[in-house]
Amino acid sequence: MTASATLPTIRVPIALGERSYDIHIGSGLLDDPASWAGLPASADALIVSNTTVAPLYADRLAAQLAGRHRRVLQLALPDGEAYKDAATLNLIYDRLLGAGCDRKTVLYALGGGVVGDMAGFAAACYMRGVPFVQVPTTLLAQVDSSVGGKTAINHPLGKNMIGAFYQPARVVCDLDVLDTLPAREFSAGLAEVIKYGPIADPVFLDWIDANLDALVARDKPALAHAVQRSCEIKAGVVGQDEREGGLRAILNFGHTFGHAIETGLGYGAWLHGEAVGCGMVLAAELSARLGLADAALVSRLERLCRRAGLPVVAPAMPAERWLSLMRVDKKAEGGEIRFVVIDGPGRAAVRPAPDALVAEAIAAHSAA
Repeated sequence: MTASATLPTIRVPIALGERSYDIHIGSGLLDDPASWAGLPASADALIVSNTTVAPLYADRLAAQLAGRHRRVLQLALPDGEAYKDAATLNLIYDRLLGAGCDRKTVLYALGGGVVGDMAGFAAACYMRGVPFVQVPTTLLAQVDSSVGGKTAINHPLGKNMIGAFYQPARVVCDLDVLDTLPAREFSAGLAEVIKYGPIADPVFLDWIDANLDALVARDKPALAHAVQRSCEIKAGVVGQDEREGGLRAILNFGHTFGHAIETGLGYGAWLHGEAVGCGMVLAAELSARLGLADAALVSRLERLCRRAGLPVVAPAMPAERWLSLMRVDKKAEGGEIRFVVIDGPGRAAVRPAPDALVAEAIAAHSAA
């Protein structure tokens, strides 16, 4: 892995009026007092992490926060998508209420997308809203889930169907924490990096194609650019459509298929990024069958996902099972499934598609 001491800290602004904040990207940020300067002050803070990440980084974060808060509490949740549920969410409320935390308490979400979503949702609800800070420790969380204020838990009938839009006070992306990320988790994060190219920036897609080997090797300058450009694209979209009234839905490219995979197989069988990677191939195939994209894009995304270590063959499920799962999707309207499709280079749209065509797209890349 490339040495990181000379990497400058990058700041990407999220422009949302009084809810605006910055994303900090760089190396050594966890131990840099500047990362935490200017955040809301309070008597109490709660670091919400999980049983995998907490032993690695929670005490280091607590040491930095000790001068800002009278008490720095910690909570390690069970690790995994299977625990992104109401029962686990209540563990956060139990800790806050049990410690007598007030409405100014600051929550710090130290972990991947599951921790960030649950800590953010808890912050949105506890005493009707307390500040929180995202400290993402996975690539997927750094380039996607920690940015933009989407918070949620899963339900057995649908992923991320219970939640709130609630913006953090800051996002701190320390690239050094990615050094301890397991290879499978790292590959899952690359899916969300790849996503931004076809939906918003053909030049970035070319850059990913040329630099994917460096990204897989966790080269720090390459990672810094990938995280920065991903966050810039997402910041631009969120700044125009914070609550997903229209444009923001394009960020869900591959997710309608991906969420069906996650729900259909059981949460945790496939990682979220793995399901999204395969889902992007299916969405590109559907785009081609709708006459919106060419076969070359399908092949390119399939090749990129394979190089990134992502699955590209959809699991075997009956077509009706796929369709029923995808009807429980936040983009669905009146029971009609709406898909993010590619509508030209660097351009995405949200459209319905005939069930028969969707089934054909799945069958073209299915294990069945």
